[in-house]
Amino acid sequence: MITLAEAKEYLRVDTDAEDTTITSLLNAATNLCCDVARLDSEEFFEAGDVSKAAVLYALGTLYQNREDLDLHELTLRLRAILFGIRRHEF
Repeated sequence: MITLAEAKEYLRVDTDAEDTTITSLLNAATNLCCDVARLDSEEFFEAGDVSKAAVLYALGTLYQNREDLDLHELTLRLRAILFGIRRHEF
């Protein structure tokens, strides 16, 4: 699990003005990564650094591209990042 403080440090945000937005985007990034990995949140975060890196990457992308997000491109990049832990259904 990534805390708001960790998220703000990653995004280099020093004020509390966007805490609500960052929290919402952090939740969206976490859910998106779990969906891409096809894992529930508990299984997802057991993967450690890979899962954390993916969520931070997704968070940064969502935060920086709020006006012009290419969700398809983000999903493809997350699939590449999460390939090693992604549940492959047959």
